[in-house]
Amino acid sequence: MDTILARPYGLNGKDIAGIIGSLFNLSIIGVLVCSQVWVLAMSDEVRVASAAVQKMNVSVGRQIMEEISPELKEEKFNKSVRDKYPKAAINDVKRGVKHIKITKYFSGRPVRINIVEADLKLANLVIKPELASEKLNSRRSIKNIAKKSSSLVALNGTYFKPQTGVPIGTLMIDGKLMTGPMYDRVALGVFDEGFDIARVSLDAKVKSDGKIIKIDNVNQQRTLSTHVLLYTPEWGTTAPRSPKYGYQIAVSDGRIVSTSTAALQIPADGYVIVGPKSILSAYETGKKIKLNIKTLPEWKNVKHIISGGPYLVKDGSVFVDVTAQKLHSITGRNPRSAIGYTADNRLILVAVDGREGASVGLTLSELAGFMKSIGCTSAINLDGGGSTVMYVNGNIVNNPKVHGGIPLSNAVVLSAS
Repeated sequence: MDTILARPYGLNGKDIAGIIGSLFNLSIIGVLVCSQVWVLAMSDEVRVASAAVQKMNVSVGRQIMEEISPELKEEKFNKSVRDKYPKAAINDVKRGVKHIKITKYFSGRPVRINIVEADLKLANLVIKPELASEKLNSRRSIKNIAKKSSSLVALNGTYFKPQTGVPIGTLMIDGKLMTGPMYDRVALGVFDEGFDIARVSLDAKVKSDGKIIKIDNVNQQRTLSTHVLLYTPEWGTTAPRSPKYGYQIAVSDGRIVSTSTAALQIPADGYVIVGPKSILSAYETGKKIKLNIKTLPEWKNVKHIISGGPYLVKDGSVFVDVTAQKLHSITGRNPRSAIGYTADNRLILVAVDGREGASVGLTLSELAGFMKSIGCTSAINLDGGGSTVMYVNGNIVNNPKVHGGIPLSNAVVLSAS
């Protein structure tokens, strides 16, 4: 409706909000004047009830104005951030996005924490994972990743294999599954209207001539020789070598184009399946084949998924499930990265410095308690340690051990929609 009004009459969003506000105020004044006349004839009890109703009407009116006026929404956002972080240094990134720097003390020892809090609708930004390059097996600095996507904010993302840069765990970008789950670890799902967090598993299969084969994972390193794995062009030009007694099937445009015990080229419009020959040799060259990939939970209309682990906050309560997600090795006091969201869908990104005298880092339990304390109803741990690095408006704002941060596989970025 704003666009339709603005073009013929030359009004912008602020003008329209002002007109609506004036009309609303006049209506409130009219109601109040009429009600005062009416109240004169009432008993004391009725007067008290009427005053309460008037107060409620003004409050409801304010809420309505905050929903339709960007200026009032921004004012509310700014005040809530100031109130939440009273002793912090707070910097504007843009409307609806704040960068907060704070030092907290845990067991009497200092910890430097950088936070980005954002109302993405107010800011007109989107959140998504961003790869270092078009292929999975690459790494770049967070500055390069952010510049590649013209992003205002970036935080290191999923776990990844240091030797290759391939993400470890679920990663989906623009509805396309880049890598599959590892140990069904927890992940953040991004939707047009908000977020969800859950442990994610894979439900994938291929079907040809009535034969169905389960796909155990997508673009991940093999963990069992019996697994059937699928590799897409994002993996690279060639599939990994077959396991002992293994076999490969190359699929192009929904049809099997070649089979071999050796590593096959990955078709640009298809994929390669790698697994035991006893399972895959039944599939013949030239046959049509259908691939079906889903995640569980089956998040309908999910746009992006980024995994981490363990949980930090679940359903408003601290919840750290390191055993279930096979993450015992990272429980100590370390640099940390985390992502979460509030009850009103504000996004929160956190980078914690550690392993130095001026900032000793956090345990997972301490990080979980902190995420809950700043309003997260759901939050997960991301890759941390040497990977922890936060970028805001062209600068690295935390203090990673390696200047500028180590080269990363991927990052969570905030960029223009």
